[in-house]
Amino acid sequence: MEEIKDIFNQVVEVLNSPLITLGGIDITAWRIMYFVLLLFLLTFISKRIRNWLIHTVLAKSTLDLGTRTAIGTITRYAIILIGLMIILQSFGIDLSTLTVLAGALGVGIGFGLQNVTNNFVSGIIILFERPIKVGDRIEVGNILGDVVRISMRATTVVTNDNISVIVPNSEFISSKVINWSHNDRNVRFNIPVGVAYKEDPQKVKELLLSVADDNTAVLKEPLPDVIFNEFGDSSLNFILRVWTTKLIQAPQVLKSQLYFEIFKRFREDGIEIPFPQRDLHIKNEELNIKTIQDK
Repeated sequence: MEEIKDIFNQVVEVLNSPLITLGGIDITAWRIMYFVLLLFLLTFISKRIRNWLIHTVLAKSTLDLGTRTAIGTITRYAIILIGLMIILQSFGIDLSTLTVLAGALGVGIGFGLQNVTNNFVSGIIILFERPIKVGDRIEVGNILGDVVRISMRATTVVTNDNISVIVPNSEFISSKVINWSHNDRNVRFNIPVGVAYKEDPQKVKELLLSVADDNTAVLKEPLPDVIFNEFGDSSLNFILRVWTTKLIQAPQVLKSQLYFEIFKRFREDGIEIPFPQRDLHIKNEELNIKTIQDK
């Protein structure tokens, strides 16, 4: 027992031995372990409070999930900030002495972390202003996909190839963003179709509308319609306009389905799909002059 007690006393002595002195406060291994433990508890508790606030308290209100998430996230960061100040003061650190140091660090952070700060502020704007939200189908730059997560620094977008793309939040504030489902999930697609000049436009219109009516992904309301767009160089050009909610995640799939069926119906009804034709006239003046001289 005496040996165990001696070992225990030695461990306690090592843990309480000052490693460094900062502002008149001895920093020991025990203080560091205690600080890490409190910081872990603060992070854990703030996360639980955030989830409780979003899914229990605010869930009873009329607020949607995006607004509840924004309120919960801001609340969590506020709890962490206040809790960190309390922890530092419990260690005997006078926060007023850190004012000058914070000011000096602020200048360096302002230059060195401009992008981080920009993305952080942009994340707050997105959470409150909500130009995008989780579940939206968006297009920013050359990225097209569904928003699955919005954090304070970046937004995660999953493409049709199941690739997760981490997009900095500043991109959604400073760049042009196409939100396919900002108002609702109804989206209209324009399907261009060209036929030969000898075909009857009314018959083409009826066939295109029949193809749209038979496709289960096309909405019956609003109704599909066909526009006679123009007299092209080698074809009569129409636009089949259809509305859908099911395939906005895969617009190329819907277009492919319609084009397959259009090609099939046109072939069955003998409607010609023309290809561009060009007449080439070759004029050789030197050949003509030589022929005259020979005569």
